[in-house]
Amino acid sequence: MRKLLVGATAIAALAIVGVPAATATPTGGFAVFAQCPLGTPHMNGCIYSPTESGYITINKTEVPIVNTQVLQGGLLREEETFIKQFVAAKNGETLTKTPQKVPGGLLDLVKCNEIKGEGWFERELRKGCEAIFENKLTGVEAVTELAAPASTIFLNTAAEAVGEGTALNLPVKVKLENPLLGSECYIGSEAEPITIDLTTGATTGGPTGKPGTQSTSEEGKILTISGVSLVSNTFSAPGASGCGLLGLLDGIINEKLGLPSAAGKNVAVLDGKVEIANSKAVEASE
Repeated sequence: MRKLLVGATAIAALAIVGVPAATATPTGGFAVFAQCPLGTPHMNGCIYSPTESGYITINKTEVPIVNTQVLQGGLLREEETFIKQFVAAKNGETLTKTPQKVPGGLLDLVKCNEIKGEGWFERELRKGCEAIFENKLTGVEAVTELAAPASTIFLNTAAEAVGEGTALNLPVKVKLENPLLGSECYIGSEAEPITIDLTTGATTGGPTGKPGTQSTSEEGKILTISGVSLVSNTFSAPGASGCGLLGLLDGIINEKLGLPSAAGKNVAVLDGKVEIANSKAVEASE
C-alpha cells in the first residue's frame, strides 16, 4: 500500500509540474523540414536546400564540395514580393557545418585530385597520395559557417526562377581544421564576413548558373526545384586569422592561399536542390 501511495504521489507531482511530451517531427514528404522553427510569428514557409556538389575557389585554391551541406530553416512572409527572409533552424544549424577536404592538405605539395583516371594504378596512386599528404596530421578540412544571423539571409524566388539578379545571399566564414592550425583558424569573421551573392544566371567572365526544374508534391504543399546551380564570382575574401599558436601561421596560410583575395579572383558554384513547404502543412504532418 505504501508503494502504491508513493507511486500515486509521484504521478500526481509529475502531472502538476508537467512532463514534456515527445517531440513531434514532420512525416512523409515533410520529414526533411524537421529543423523548421514552427510556431515562429509571421513565418509561413519552411526551407530545406542541400548542396550536393560544386566547388569554392579562393584565389589559388579550389575546394570541391563532396559532402552534402544543408541550408535550412524557416521563411517569413514576404515584406516585398518574392523576397523571403530566413528564420534560424530549430537546432541552430541554419547552414550545417560540413567539412570538405582541402586538396593537397597542409603541405600543399601535391594535389591528389589532379591524379586523373579510374584504372587500378590511378586509384592506388590517389590513395597513396592521400595517405601521405592528406592524413590526420597534414590534412586540412574547410568548414563553411554562417558569419551573421540567419535573419540577414534573403531568398529571392523570382530572381532564382528567371536567372537574373541575386537569388540568395550568404554571409559566411571558412574554418580551416587541422591540429597544427588550432581551433580558431578562419578566413572571414563576423566582423568581416565573406558575403556571397549567388545567382542562377550568368556571371561576368565566370560560371553560369541554372534555375532548375520545378515540381510539386504533397498536394501542392511542397515546391521542389531540382538541378539548381547557384554561382558567384563577385565576392572578396579577407586574410586568415587565428591560425596556429597566437596566429603565428596566419602569414603562411595567407601566402599559400593568396589572401586577402579581391573580388573577381574567387568563385562559388553550389549545385543541388531547393525544397520549400507551407509551414502549416509541415506542422499538420506531425
